[in-house]
Amino acid sequence: MSDYKDLKLTVASSPHVNSPVNTRSLMLDLIIALVPALCVGTYFFGPRALVLTLVSVVGCMFFEWLYNAIMKKPQTLGDLSAVITGILLAFVCPVALPYWTILIGDFFAIVLTKTLFGGLGKNFLNPALAGRAFLMLSYASFMSTWVKPGISNWMDLGAGVADAVTGATPLANLHTGALPKVELVDVLVGNVGGCIGEVSAIALICGGIYLVIRGVINIRIPATYIGTVAILTLIFPQGNPNVTWMLYQLCSGGLMLGAFFMATDYVTSPCTPKGEIIYGVGCGLLTVFIRYFGGFPEGVSYAILVMNLFVPIIEKYTHPSRFGLTKAAAKAAKAAAKKGGAEV
Repeated sequence: MSDYKDLKLTVASSPHVNSPVNTRSLMLDLIIALVPALCVGTYFFGPRALVLTLVSVVGCMFFEWLYNAIMKKPQTLGDLSAVITGILLAFVCPVALPYWTILIGDFFAIVLTKTLFGGLGKNFLNPALAGRAFLMLSYASFMSTWVKPGISNWMDLGAGVADAVTGATPLANLHTGALPKVELVDVLVGNVGGCIGEVSAIALICGGIYLVIRGVINIRIPATYIGTVAILTLIFPQGNPNVTWMLYQLCSGGLMLGAFFMATDYVTSPCTPKGEIIYGVGCGLLTVFIRYFGGFPEGVSYAILVMNLFVPIIEKYTHPSRFGLTKAAAKAAKAAAKKGGAEV
């Protein structure tokens, strides 16, 4: 009975349960989930897609390191969040984008959207999408130069792919009310023009399933987001037949990338179940509205950014009540708190 005398008592603050899951492990899972889309993009657009992605990653890491060094803050490169931002920003850009342009987007994403607001966990917008929106507004010609997939893309690693064959994306055709001239199977696998990481719906779905199985994300936001777009485009098609129009809308553009990898961002999405459903539906509504009536053929990035701004309001009205607390008691407690504040 005296064995307890040999035990050591460790005093520590909560939480007392340790978990192997941390920010770094979550980011590693995200990187793994993005590998299929990167491989497909590199296959169809050539090695420049990989190089542009690496330049974006290095740029994001450099700007985060530089900001922390200048502000004398602890370095945070180890959490790999800058790597994810770099990959995602490259994924929503065309392969012909000049390297210096992606670096400007990296600066906007890391410094102006993330670190100036306190770093990871305190940014109110998705950094990669904010960087993409800035590049779209500042360098629209570069951001709308689409390269057709083909062997010719493997010949150029320079400042741009000027000699490659350019053409309209499937989403650009849909924006005019016409079905794309490419087969649906090409849209599924990624054999179409578009952004580096958006073209292959199958690769993105596989990555999304991996994240769901690993528990990195739950299915509520992607399901409600994609489901809302599916229902709206099926009921209100701009081209016939209805089902074909819906499938092209789902598989074209950045919907799969946005639904699985950007709308589910921990920092800029709701954490309540009801809030996630409202958030996903809102993203879907805005995406279809922008695609149908906006000046740009794509609406995913702006839809998610707008819904990012509504997250505090959504969480305010969807947070669960304390267990055992009735509405009358909550109302009385709120009135008492206001009265006490007024007396002070």
